Amino acid sequence: QVQLVESGGGLVQAGGSQALSCAASGRTFSSGSMAWFRQAPGKEREFVAGINWSGAVTTYADSVKGRFTVSRDNAKNTVALQMSSLKPEDTAVYYCASSVLAWVAQRRNAYQYWGQGTQVTVTV
Repeated sequence: QVQLVESGGGLVQAGGSQALSCAASGRTFSSGSMAWFRQAPGKEREFVAGINWSGAVTTYADSVKGRFTVSRDNAKNTVALQMSSLKPEDTAVYYCASSVLAWVAQRRNAYQYWGQGTQVTVTV
């Protein structure tokens, strides 16, 4: 079992920055990939960014490429999402997810463990 707890959400003005963090506990954290997904009201949960087991490979959705950065610290069992140049359309509940796969997958069913989510609201 893996437990994931997100933190760092809140209100931010358009153009601003916000950092999210996810703390993991349970099975060996460093052997699997991690990802951030988000779900806006009335929309499906979508892939935002992912990072492979070592942190050497990252993948981003086109909508956030160049604005968001995902990173991980295997010694501290944490993964972070640094968001900048935020837009109102980035408003969503952001979820941290953990996979047993070493490489990054963008499909939801590749991730076995999920956090409870943290709300990010971008105001104009």
